[in-house]
Amino acid sequence: MKHILFIVTSTDITGTGKHPAGYEFSEIADPYFEFINDGYTVDFASILGGTPPFVGYNSSQKISKKFKESNGFKRLNFSHKLVNVDIDAYDAIFFPGGLGLMTDMVDNPLVKKIIKETYENEKVIGAVCHGPSALLNVILSDGSNLLEGKKINSFTKAEEDIDKHLLGDVIPFMLDEELIKQGAIFSHTSPFESYVVADGSIVTGQNPASASFVAIEMIKLL
Repeated sequence: MKHILFIVTSTDITGTGKHPAGYEFSEIADPYFEFINDGYTVDFASILGGTPPFVGYNSSQKISKKFKESNGFKRLNFSHKLVNVDIDAYDAIFFPGGLGLMTDMVDNPLVKKIIKETYENEKVIGAVCHGPSALLNVILSDGSNLLEGKKINSFTKAEEDIDKHLLGDVIPFMLDEELIKQGAIFSHTSPFESYVVADGSIVTGQNPASASFVAIEMIKLL
């Protein structure tokens, strides 16, 4: 049996405007069911442990409603504190999006170490929407940046503009621009359409509509 670790933000506010933040609900719910329906075990860790904050829950989305009523959601609300997790126990790590991790994962030394070791051990890394924020500032053992020359995507400036995510007030930086600055080969599709890119063991998705497909691509690699 394969084991997947979802690494989740603990940050509940974002930007100078102090807007609500956390993980995007469907970006855990949708991939969670892709993994467990295929026989995988999913565990949850967050920066602080315990109950991570979330945004975007919509009870009319059947999968989100099913997840909120599931044992998986109960376990998520008792998430492991990331520092206490043995990352070697997992075959893959996954970073769901939401604006929170743009604050607590971009420069977190433990997150950088976990991503570096997962990548260098040739295990699978997935991230969706704002989740690729976690992939910034990862320096590998040879001194190179993880993102250098990698095909990557994420939530785009066009989508931030549509959502009225003003720079500073809501988001601390423009994610697609930062990924490109660190050497990523960035690609995307139309706003809010599903889009997934796999490059070696790294799988990234553009937006909430891409979350299930990131999991499906990760399963193919696993």
